[in-house]
Amino acid sequence: MVIATARVYDRPGPDAGRRVLVDRLWPRGMRKEDAPVDEWCRDVAPSNELRRWYGHDPARTAEFRERYVAELADPARAAALEHLRELAAGGDVVLLSSTTALEISHAAVLAELLR
Repeated sequence: MVIATARVYDRPGPDAGRRVLVDRLWPRGMRKEDAPVDEWCRDVAPSNELRRWYGHDPARTAEFRERYVAELADPARAAALEHLRELAAGGDVVLLSSTTALEISHAAVLAELLR
């Protein structure tokens, strides 16, 4: 099982695996019918408040991770995370986000939790 992260705007490779968008908002400039996305799991995304507070500020990464993991205990988010675990158990998964800073994004936190 491989859990990877990628930008939703990047074209998938031949062995990409199941591509799951994990952002709360649909990516700008991308039509849903044209998107290289197998599934949109928006309930696993951080809250709007946490997302705005974080702003992908590297100095806030550790605290963001703590707050985000705490948010994942919410029943709806926990169910969405369990769904991702089930997908990962069935094969390779690529967690997609529109962020340019994947290494400090919520997708990276999710990938770490799923591994």
